[in-house]
Amino acid sequence: MKKRLAAATLGLLSAYTLAADTAYSPYAEETVARNVYWGDTHLHSSLSSDAFGLGVTLGPEAAFRFATGETVTTTRGDQARLARPLDFMVLADHAESLGMMNLVQAGDPRVTGDPEIQRWHELLNGSPAERKTFSREFFQRKTRQVAFQKLDEASTPEMAYSIWRHSLSVAEKYNAPGRFTSLLGFEWTSAPGGSNLHRVVIFRDGPEQVGSVLPLSSRGNAPVDELWDYLGEYEKASAGKVLAIPHNGNLSNGLMFPMTERHGDGAVDADYAQRRARWEPVVEVTQIKGDGEAHPLLSPDDAFADYESWDAGNFEGVPKTDAMLPFEYARPGLKNGLMLQQRLGANPYAFGMIGSTDAHTALAAVAENNFFGKHSGVEPGAKRWTHLVGQAGERAVKGWEQASSGYAAVWARENTREALWDAIKRREVYATTGPRMTVRFFGGHDFAPEDASAPDIAALGYGKGVPMGGDLGSGNGAPTFLVMAAKDPMGANLDRVQMVKGWLDTQGKLQEKVYDICWSGERKVNKQGQLPDVGNTVNEEQATWYNTIGSPQLSTVWRDPDFDPAEHAFYYLRVIEIPTPRWTAYDARRYGIEMTGEVPMTTRERAYTSPIWYSPVSGSQ
Repeated sequence: MKKRLAAATLGLLSAYTLAADTAYSPYAEETVARNVYWGDTHLHSSLSSDAFGLGVTLGPEAAFRFATGETVTTTRGDQARLARPLDFMVLADHAESLGMMNLVQAGDPRVTGDPEIQRWHELLNGSPAERKTFSREFFQRKTRQVAFQKLDEASTPEMAYSIWRHSLSVAEKYNAPGRFTSLLGFEWTSAPGGSNLHRVVIFRDGPEQVGSVLPLSSRGNAPVDELWDYLGEYEKASAGKVLAIPHNGNLSNGLMFPMTERHGDGAVDADYAQRRARWEPVVEVTQIKGDGEAHPLLSPDDAFADYESWDAGNFEGVPKTDAMLPFEYARPGLKNGLMLQQRLGANPYAFGMIGSTDAHTALAAVAENNFFGKHSGVEPGAKRWTHLVGQAGERAVKGWEQASSGYAAVWARENTREALWDAIKRREVYATTGPRMTVRFFGGHDFAPEDASAPDIAALGYGKGVPMGGDLGSGNGAPTFLVMAAKDPMGANLDRVQMVKGWLDTQGKLQEKVYDICWSGERKVNKQGQLPDVGNTVNEEQATWYNTIGSPQLSTVWRDPDFDPAEHAFYYLRVIEIPTPRWTAYDARRYGIEMTGEVPMTTRERAYTSPIWYSPVSGSQ
C-alpha cells in the first residue's frame, strides 16, 4: 500500500512539474479545465412560432428565470422550479418566423392585413375554445408550413432585427460571468421532405457582434452548405466565432451522416468533410425526441443500445427503413467517419457528444420527477401520456414516448461565454440523459493502475494524456485510459462504466465492441463475457428506489486488450446508473392512473462522453 501511494504522489508531482522557481500554489498558472458546468444548449420559448402555435405562453424572460433557479408559472398554470439552477443556457428559438406569432396575437397591422393571419389573431384572442382550435389546427404540420410561409412573407428586416435584438438583450440581462452564462444562438431548421437536418447555432460573442446579423432561415429545406456559408461570413465580418450542433439524426431518415451523396445533391467529398469538421465539432445525441447514441439493429451485441428509441420515420410520415439507420446514429456515424478519413483525408464525423432538451415550453426541466414535456400540450397532467406529441413515419407518437432528456456537461476553467464555447469547440464535453454525473476520461500511453486511486485525477490526466474530445496519436504499445465517474449527488448510484470502441480494421471493415471496464459490487464476468445485472430496487407503483445497490463512484485505468497499432480507432465512455423510476411512473402515482403495459416505468439513465481518437503512425498501414 505504501508503494502504491508513493507512486500516485510521484505521478501527481510530475504532473505539476514543480520547480523551485514556481509558485507555491500548484494552481496559480494552471489553465486546464477543473470544473464541469451543466446546461441546455437547445431550448425554445414563445418566440419559436411552432412553440407559440402549440400553446406556450412563456417567453425568453421566463426561460432564463427558470434556468437560473427561480420559480415560474407554466403555460398550464402550474408552479415549476429546478432542484438546482443550470450554469448556462442557449435560448435556441427557430430562425424561421422568429417572434412573428407574438405580433399576430398583438394584432400588429403590419402582419394582420392577410385575411388568414387576421383569423389567427381573432382565434388567439378569443375564448379558450377558440385558442384550442388554433392550436389544434397549428399542430397539423402542413398548416404550420403555410403559416411559416405567410409569416416570412409578412416580415421585414426592420421587424426581424427588432425581435432578434430584443431576444439578445434579454439573454444579456441574465448573463452573469462566473455564475450563469447565456450563450447566444438560434436554431436553423432544415427538414427536406420532413427529414430532420436541424442545427443549433451558438456564438462565442456578445449581443453587439451577434446582433449585427439576423438568424439564418433554412426556408424549410436548404442544404447545410448554406448554413456553413453563413457561419463563415459572420466570422469574417464580425471577427467573432460561431459553431453549429446537429440534433435528432434519428429523425433524418438516413440524411444526417451521409457517406456518398448529401441533401442538396452534393457529393460527400474532401470539401464537405473539412467544412463539416470545421463548423460542427459536437452532436446532440440525446433529447426529448429520442436517444441517438446507438440502435439495437446496428449493435445487436449491445444490451444497452435500445434506449428511448424513436425510429419509426420522419416528420412527414415517410416510414423508416433499416437501410437508413447507419446514417442516423452517433456510433455508426463515428465509425463511418474513420472510413471517410481514409478515403478523403478528412473526417467529417469526428464529433463530441452532448445532450440537451429541445423543450418547446421555455422550461429546461428533464429530471424524471420534474419533467415538463416537449410542448405545452404535454406538460404534467393525467392525460398527457396518451396525448399526441407528433408524427414519426406512419405512426402517431404518444406522450409516454417522450424521453426525459438531456443535459450538456462542459469541462471548462470558468463559467463564461468564451470558456464554455471554447470547451465545446475542443469537444471536452459529454452528454447525460438528465442526471448530473461527474465523468472524467483521459487517454494516454503511460497511465498506471494506481493512477485511478490518486487524489487528483485531473492533474494526472492532463499531465500524462489528453481529455475527452482529444486526439491520442501514436505511441508505444496499446493506449491506456484513465476513467472516473461519480454519481449525481441527488441521484442514483452507478451500475457500470463501459468503454465503447470503434475501429477500421486492416481489411477495411468497420468494427465495434463494448467493454465493461469497471462496475459496482462483487459481480464477475461470466463465461459468455457478460456482466450480471446490478439488480433493481424500483417500486413502480410507489415510484421509489433506493441506493442499496450500485456504487457512488467508479474509477479505473483500462488498457485496450485488442489493440492493433495499424488501425484507426475511437474510444468513448458510457456510464450506466442503477434502475430508477421513469417519469411515467411518477405521473402514474401522482395522478392515480394505470397506464397500458407498453409504457415503460423504469429507466437506466446514462452518460456518453466525447470520444478520444487514435491514429496510426503514418505509413504503418
